[in-house]
Amino acid sequence: QVQLVESGGGLVQAGGSLRLSCAASGSVASIISLGWYRQAPGKQRELVATITSAGNTNYADSVKGRFTISRDNAKKTVDLQMNSLKPEDTAVYYCWSFSIHYTNYWGQGTQVTVSS
Repeated sequence: QVQLVESGGGLVQAGGSLRLSCAASGSVASIISLGWYRQAPGKQRELVATITSAGNTNYADSVKGRFTISRDNAKKTVDLQMNSLKPEDTAVYYCWSFSIHYTNYWGQGTQVTVSS
């Protein structure tokens, strides 16, 4: 069992930056990948960025060059540095993990609102 808790969401002006953090607890040794998804009203949840245990990263095309995902050496936190934010980045952002038991885990979500 893995628990994920997000923090760092809020309101920011277009062009600004936010840093989201996700703290993992429980069976953290079982985690293969960590990442962030987001969901805007009326839209499906979409992948934002992922990072594997080896440090390999993957980004949605819409955020490449603007967002950076990272994790600490202990694999207990995963962060998302969001720069050059746009109004279309407004969404609820969810922390995500995937375990060696082929199980997906989700955080509760944190609201990011980008004003124009």
